Amino acid sequence: MLRWVCGVTRLDRIRNERIRGTTKVVEISKKVQERRLQWYGHVMRREDDYIGKRVLDMEVEGRRKRGRPRRRWKDCVDGDIREKGLVGDEYKDRGEWKRAVKNRDPV
Repeated sequence: MLRWVCGVTRLDRIRNERIRGTTKVVEISKKVQERRLQWYGHVMRREDDYIGKRVLDMEVEGRRKRGRPRRRWKDCVDGDIREKGLVGDEYKDRGEWKRAVKNRDPV
């Protein structure tokens, strides 16, 4: 059996949820979601001729490959918005948007 210096073996597994609860941090996927929604709000508040805003609704000419369509960034954002229960144009109020998309660390 493999023993590490501190006396912990592979059989002494600790669940990630327990570690996150002890260190009081939220999982990384929730932090990625938070930053994605913050960036979305930032782009949507910009003027209409901003390149980032124009690219969001851009349609590329040509045909896709066979099979399931690739997941786009906008698809991820739409899923995040649904998961958070956000609707409409809440992104226009910067402070409210920041509070709405924030994933609180467990206390």
